[in-house]
Amino acid sequence: MLIWIVLIIVPMLFGLYAQMKIRSAYGKNVQILSRGGIRGAEAARAVMQSAGINDIEIVEVPGELSDHFDPINKRLALSQDVYHGTSLAALGIAAHEAGHAIQQKVGYAMMGVRQTLAPATQIAAGVANFVLIAGIFLISSKIGGTLLLFGAVALGVICLFHLVTLPVEFDASRRAKAQLVNLGIVDRDEMEGVNQTLDAAALTYVAAFVAALGSLLHILLLLSGRRSDD
Repeated sequence: MLIWIVLIIVPMLFGLYAQMKIRSAYGKNVQILSRGGIRGAEAARAVMQSAGINDIEIVEVPGELSDHFDPINKRLALSQDVYHGTSLAALGIAAHEAGHAIQQKVGYAMMGVRQTLAPATQIAAGVANFVLIAGIFLISSKIGGTLLLFGAVALGVICLFHLVTLPVEFDASRRAKAQLVNLGIVDRDEMEGVNQTLDAAALTYVAAFVAALGSLLHILLLLSGRRSDD
């Protein structure tokens, strides 16, 4: 019971805390307008142009915190509040996504690894829950053990993806913070709001990795206990 709490419940609570943290930081700093009045889309463009990137399309997408960089289609997608916003939160997020574009241009190795893992991770995420639930219900049978093993492999892929994601996201934030100040988009004394937003966002990636790792260890312990009973 204690192991189940440590490996499943604690990561789940950490994930909820991380989501509350990003919502709180974003909600606070989206209300604080930057002195320069530069919009998120303009900031993203300036950050990319400073790195010699001129072939990435910046588009507006629906949703909140739905911002992402699409390296395959060369699109930087910004949510409405970030695309049009001049807040510290908007500028931080826009510059962060532009940081991913810079990573692609300079050939940042970990981003390449994440892109390579992405297709396998999508497949693993699609089958993991079904396989694991079926494996747990049938744990005493041979097929149950096989299903758990497949589930462990799927979770291993997902866990690796989240692990590789950490340096990718941290590096993009580092580039974003530096460029916002270097380009004069944000004054140095305004960076507290940017830091709060990006650091809270980074916590969600840590939480995702911890949750995946906890689930993987839980399944491995089930497999180990099953072998001990054989």
